[in-house]
Amino acid sequence: MKVAISAQSNDIDSLVDPRFGRARWLIIADSETGQWQAHDNADNVNASGGAGVQAANTVAAQSVQALITGNVGPNAHKALAAGDIAIYQVGNGVSVRDALGALGRGELTAVEGPTMSGHWS
Repeated sequence: MKVAISAQSNDIDSLVDPRFGRARWLIIADSETGQWQAHDNADNVNASGGAGVQAANTVAAQSVQALITGNVGPNAHKALAAGDIAIYQVGNGVSVRDALGALGRGELTAVEGPTMSGHWS
């Protein structure tokens, strides 16, 4: 399964970014092969609006089936749901690698709605 993870740096051992749309990096990983790529999300970091929707479009274009992040707002949630992308939430201090492992072991539960009410810079 292809999984997108919001990341604080461009490395699989970086921490999951608590922000989805304004995360500095998006890691796209294949949970079956272990291969991954870092995608620069710099255009959205300081966007005045629409960062979550744009990031959702970016991960949808990568044909991911799941997203792991800290939080996702209502507009991003709607865009991800339209692309049939499951959303999994992790807390602070979790590495991308550990989050992927937890997903593979079935330890993460998909969230059914936005985890926050709106824009968070």
